[in-house]
Amino acid sequence: MISLKRFFVVMNFVAAIVASLVVAGCKKQLTVTGTTTLPALEGRMMSLRVYSDGEMTVVDSARVIHGRFAFDVPVDSAVMASLFLGDESVLPVVLDGSPVEIAITENEHRVTGSALNDTLYSFIRRKSVLDEQLAELPRRESQMILEGLDHDSILAQLNSEAAVLSAQNDALVTSFIKDHMDDVLGPGVFMIATSRLPYPYMTPQIEELITLASDAFKNDAYVRDWVRMARENAEKINEEQGLAE
Repeated sequence: MISLKRFFVVMNFVAAIVASLVVAGCKKQLTVTGTTTLPALEGRMMSLRVYSDGEMTVVDSARVIHGRFAFDVPVDSAVMASLFLGDESVLPVVLDGSPVEIAITENEHRVTGSALNDTLYSFIRRKSVLDEQLAELPRRESQMILEGLDHDSILAQLNSEAAVLSAQNDALVTSFIKDHMDDVLGPGVFMIATSRLPYPYMTPQIEELITLASDAFKNDAYVRDWVRMARENAEKINEEQGLAE
């Protein structure tokens, strides 16, 4: 006859196994496959990283072999990840349980395999058009100077075009984030946009976003941490200005 003490030990062991199976059952193992035509990437190590505990944390790594690489990651809900080459972020990718394929060529970086990734890369293509038009302005300035046009007139025209393109770029990013505040795309694009700033600080555009933000957006780990740091930076700057006066 089993002792009462041994009975409870066995039951606790069974309960632990059941609990682990329940947790494991909530996660889906996702394989992310990738290809590249760039010889310079052969043999290089790639990693998939997600924002966790204040930093981009590696969830899996893979070496490029014969132009191919693959990751196995556990997914229990949609999350925005980044593909890294060394410590450099190469492209964003949404992990939501759907099969995902990454392609890196000389002319294009793209992710396919889910509606969220399709939506994200449609936005990225629209933004890339505006970015390319902005990047083209210095070349056009040099060409117009070679054509003998008045430099003041050139600057007036190109500065006007730059202002229009920058406004369109800001509006595109802002509207996309607003439209996707309740899914991973809104916080994900917010992370991409703010990562280009030298440090966290509140711009009028970001202040407007936070004012209008849904609870889901404001409670996203990256958004919450970034806004907190931006507020702290603003307080420090105000204190330093007060001491200087």
